Amino acid sequence: MSSSKKGIALPVIPSDRGEDLHNVSIVDSADLVLFMAGNQFMVMEELLGDFQEQYPEVEKIYYETLPPGLELKQILAGGAVFGDKILNVFPDVYASVDIEAMERLEQAGFISKGGYLLYLHNRLVLMVAKGNPMQISSISDLGREEVRISQPNREYEDIARYITEMYCQAGGQGLVNRIMEVKRAEGTTILTIVHHRETPLRLMKKTVDVGPVWATEIVHAKESGLAVEEVEPGEELDQRDKVNYYICQLKNASHPENAEKFLQFIASARAQAIYADHGFVPHF
Repeated sequence: MSSSKKGIALPVIPSDRGEDLHNVSIVDSADLVLFMAGNQFMVMEELLGDFQEQYPEVEKIYYETLPPGLELKQILAGGAVFGDKILNVFPDVYASVDIEAMERLEQAGFISKGGYLLYLHNRLVLMVAKGNPMQISSISDLGREEVRISQPNREYEDIARYITEMYCQAGGQGLVNRIMEVKRAEGTTILTIVHHRETPLRLMKKTVDVGPVWATEIVHAKESGLAVEEVEPGEELDQRDKVNYYICQLKNASHPENAEKFLQFIASARAQAIYADHGFVPHF
């Protein structure tokens, strides 16, 4: 169960991530299969509703909102393990917040060279409990001994790359090592696998004091009634000029025509407006 036809170990989707596998019951008969970067989960229902209004012939859509690093592993391995089952599903469309993921797909022959589209941007903020009990006001405060951090894991989450760069810009390699090595060893930097679900939960349970997240996740958390607020790093640190969302159609897509329709839609004014309403920074 742990190996694939490609000889690559199948990645394991955590058993509590079923909510990130949407419409599993129709996966074998889907008209379109999407692997979307997980930090877009709050947009997908509205986005796909509008897409299907424009393209009603695309009736059944299976989509995942897992971390894109985990989705990439699924593509490269040819499947994944979920619970006691093998999930043999190949996407028509894949999205990531890391151009290296697109380059990996190029090298592996899954997409043609340059066969991806830049379509969206985001920025980083710090999520804290309402009232900001630890009085965190800057990135450097995360180095304080008593501050517990919910920190995305670079192995699974593309956001971690930008967070590390933010730390480095704010306090040099010393702050990076302090947060990512020293405090991790001390137990006050706690890694996540799906940060947009784990960090708010940890804050509500008071097991952490702060977590770097996308600005869009603050918008969603507040709309969901969670007692959280943001600490802005400032435009010079929030990585808004570097956080690029890429999307591509896979060469062996089972539904190439529908994949093309979705890529056209994602770049449309309507789709970009939906993203903007949820706190993203449109590209078009």
